[in-house]
Amino acid sequence: MSIDLSALLNSPLLQPWKDPQSGVVSYLLANNAAPLQQSFYYVNPSFSRDGRYLWIYCAFPPGGLANSGRTLAVADFADGEIRHFPETDFLDASPMVDFDTGEAYWCTGPEIWKRGPGRNDPCHFVNALPNDLVKNRRPWRIATHLTISADRRCLNLDSTLGRETHIGAAPLNGDPVEIWETMHAGFNHGQFSPVDSDLQLIAQDSYVDPVTGEIPPVNNRMWLIRRGEKARPIYANTAGGEKVVALDVHRGLPSREVDDGPGMHGHEWWGGDGSKVWFIHYGHGVKFVEWQTGHEELVWSFDGVSHAHSNTAGSLIVADALPPDRPDYSKVAFLNRATGRTVEILSYVPRLAARINRYHIHPHPQFCLDDQMICYTTTVNGRVSVALTPVETLIEATA
Repeated sequence: MSIDLSALLNSPLLQPWKDPQSGVVSYLLANNAAPLQQSFYYVNPSFSRDGRYLWIYCAFPPGGLANSGRTLAVADFADGEIRHFPETDFLDASPMVDFDTGEAYWCTGPEIWKRGPGRNDPCHFVNALPNDLVKNRRPWRIATHLTISADRRCLNLDSTLGRETHIGAAPLNGDPVEIWETMHAGFNHGQFSPVDSDLQLIAQDSYVDPVTGEIPPVNNRMWLIRRGEKARPIYANTAGGEKVVALDVHRGLPSREVDDGPGMHGHEWWGGDGSKVWFIHYGHGVKFVEWQTGHEELVWSFDGVSHAHSNTAGSLIVADALPPDRPDYSKVAFLNRATGRTVEILSYVPRLAARINRYHIHPHPQFCLDDQMICYTTTVNGRVSVALTPVETLIEATA
């Protein structure tokens, strides 16, 4: 679908900002809804398909943190206003947008809800974990980030209660949730395959034991689970040859020595046709693996990369770099695979006060609007807000 980007970018809700080194122009969203505004987590584009609605996270420091206490707002580019919905208090990075309807879904408590973008649109209950699973406990998460199955019948679940994570699916029609497998609490980041409704990508991630506070090490990041089967790792062998130092980006934990293999993988996402899983190999760059054959390819050699995302075809990549051991090095960059050239969208990501880190302030750049726009969180001008960069200008800059 073709979007009139010129009309969108000329909205009074956006202000142009030029990077002083690269000259790339991004468009910053006005902070009309909250003092702290963020783009969605990179696996969940937050624009409606027609380009009218852009959903964002909101926080009101000192209240809330990355796991809970944030809410949603929507920028309506037709009406020229940003509407905040305090009733959308959500867990983790759970919100997801239905591109066709403009509705947002989110998790709260043991439940999944949705609402439309209109000021007076009501909230609708979607589904919930059953009482015999919750057992009077408060869930840590229902879904890290909701994704919809290829047949549009279910939302994914990676629900953490106590020391267990329950991988499964929540039917959109309200039928009972399906639990595919119960695993230890370190599994999260579930994502439905874009083409196979019976397949999910999940991650073995670092987690805090809810009783002891200990953080067990991770040695094999990426797994697949098929409905009716047990989860299995994409890489069966966890050894990677030489030893490297692993740094913790999120919790500031002491560094540790690990094999330079699957324990150094992270921030994965599905390729558009479902045949590839893209991921970061820390210390190396952006890779993909064809999960059915095991073929792996280093697409972007980028040793400081933290997160990345690709367009549907896999021909364009956007990434951020926030290495914890290099505080003066941070950026958001773009790769045109056809030419091999890169350009910096943001040549430096200003670091804000440490207390703001509780909201997980990373750029998390993503392709959206049918790959016509990059959306990311920015900290320029001393504030946290959402920025948009037209992909066409980045292709021109890397031609």
